[in-house]
Amino acid sequence: MFAVANPEVLSNDWLPPVPVGREREVQEVVRRLDPPEPHASPPWVVGVVGPPGSGTSTVARRAAREVLERLRRASDGPSPRCLAVRLGGLKGAHGVATALLRLLDDGFDGRGFPVAEILAGLLRRLRREGRPVVLVLDDAAIGGPELAPVLRAVAAPDRFLPEGEHGLPPCWTILAGTPEGMAAAVRGLGRNDPVRPFVVLGGYSSVLLEAIVRDRAGRALGRPAPSSLIAGIVATAVEDGGGSHRAIDLLRRELLGRSRAVGPGFLPREGDAAISIEPWVVKAIDRASGGTMTRLGDLRRVEAELARAAGVAPLPVTTLWRRIVRLEQAGYLRREIRTGGSGGTRSVVRLLTPIDEWVTVPSAPQTRRGSSRLGAAGPGPQPPGRLAAPSPVPAG
Repeated sequence: MFAVANPEVLSNDWLPPVPVGREREVQEVVRRLDPPEPHASPPWVVGVVGPPGSGTSTVARRAAREVLERLRRASDGPSPRCLAVRLGGLKGAHGVATALLRLLDDGFDGRGFPVAEILAGLLRRLRREGRPVVLVLDDAAIGGPELAPVLRAVAAPDRFLPEGEHGLPPCWTILAGTPEGMAAAVRGLGRNDPVRPFVVLGGYSSVLLEAIVRDRAGRALGRPAPSSLIAGIVATAVEDGGGSHRAIDLLRRELLGRSRAVGPGFLPREGDAAISIEPWVVKAIDRASGGTMTRLGDLRRVEAELARAAGVAPLPVTTLWRRIVRLEQAGYLRREIRTGGSGGTRSVVRLLTPIDEWVTVPSAPQTRRGSSRLGAAGPGPQPPGRLAAPSPVPAG
């Protein structure tokens, strides 16, 4: 374990002051947006695409910050603002519009409102404030929400504003995600697509990945990191094919050990006790989330499949929920409530630490189909990500 002076820089949401290996792409996004007085007619929209871990989020958010700085330097008027939303877990354009309006109104609840009314409320609020705004819609992926209704509303706000009110303050939009996810998100725009051509990123080379890890490690430690540590992390990340996201996960694990996220930073977990949980539940979370996020409904479906394959009955939904709460208390994941679903909301589970860092033992008792034997927890904590083999003992 290292003495980490600045653990907050190990957060996935931390934005580096210098985008290692991506300065050219940042400047290309800013050039296309052309603040503070674009020569092109609105809407001013740019899409950034690349494989996972290639820095699309960093490029989008650094470009947004550069736009804000140019606006501040060019005007003594109202201070510009940035509205940034991650699309993972949001349900359709309704979820995106609700998330944006909630950044302006913490108490807003989109349940029961059609998406057109939510967009109208968002545009009226932006017009009333009169502040230039930069929208960042990040993490577009396959299965994510459609962005066309939101982009059309920003491009033609008069259709949503009250009679006698026209136009918005200057508004720039930056989208970011995988090529497949972005193509699906803007498919509804048709021939009037203002997003393409995308700014395309390739994967990081091992040299750039090493520079990123070295920079982040040095900022976290407050001193240069050991070269052997950097080399090992980069080699593993390249082998895993996970790009910068995987590399930073590995760095966080090396510097902080088993840890949990708290806001933008991290705090060590209290104690080393293993979490008692059914092995197939851990596998279900891993499979359903893909290492990032899953909806509760998808998790229940995968858990039921794996439970039946293991010869046991699927967990009741309340029991599964208690397992999720148990893992959340350990700092491994976070529950979120998003708009959508038949009841107006949708439960989402977001991973905070890689599953191979979890310390778990099989939960007990467990009843197998066609058997009255009960199993209890195995013999103590196992290494991170490993599940102890169950040892049947009498329940009690």
